[in-house]
Amino acid sequence: MQSTTCPSPPATQRAGESATALVLGIGNVLWADEGFGVRAAEALHESYALPGDVTLMDGGTQGLVLLADVTAHSHVLVLDAIDFADVPGTLRVLHDRDVPVWAGAKLSLHQQSFMELLAIADILGRFPPHLTLIGVQPERLMDFGGSLSGCVRAQLDAAVLLAVEQLAAWGFAPQRRTAPPAERLNDDALQLASYEGARPPAEVACRIGDARFLNIRRAIEAAAGEEAH
Repeated sequence: MQSTTCPSPPATQRAGESATALVLGIGNVLWADEGFGVRAAEALHESYALPGDVTLMDGGTQGLVLLADVTAHSHVLVLDAIDFADVPGTLRVLHDRDVPVWAGAKLSLHQQSFMELLAIADILGRFPPHLTLIGVQPERLMDFGGSLSGCVRAQLDAAVLLAVEQLAAWGFAPQRRTAPPAERLNDDALQLASYEGARPPAEVACRIGDARFLNIRRAIEAAAGEEAH
């Protein structure tokens, strides 16, 4: 994996700015393990109360739309599914300039736009002074409407613990909840349990493609073949 960056100021808090943190779960919950970052952010919210100077966001696949949010904070913690060609379920933690910017290969379905975001922030002189990426190696991506694979789901607790430890090291110590939060991070319908309970099984949903389209295409191909003969 290769990355290049433009010169920027040292990773220290910017003069005159108060220290604030952004915890950003990014990914697409509709594409199986692509939803890991969002699910990890939800799990963090369910288990820990964060200080008032910490913002927790489901960044989804917004990409460059998140530029203002990322550059507004002195500390940024990103949770994501990243293809490092590791064993599926492997967690990696990258810090500051080790997080790839303008990488030569696309690391996930949405990650290219987030790397572009970091590159633009760098050009603007607004690269996060403190940046940590907690990434998991996905096992399954091409499953539209699918959920987390077993080995990736098993790393949710570990990812949450790593996030808590990083926030505490930055001076934003989360507190373990003794009761569920008053509000969920996302709509109830998007929560992992609700999502898994409501989605149709793979044989009904045809999650690797739309059966209606595939059947129409096969009929056209078959008719064309008959005409050719």
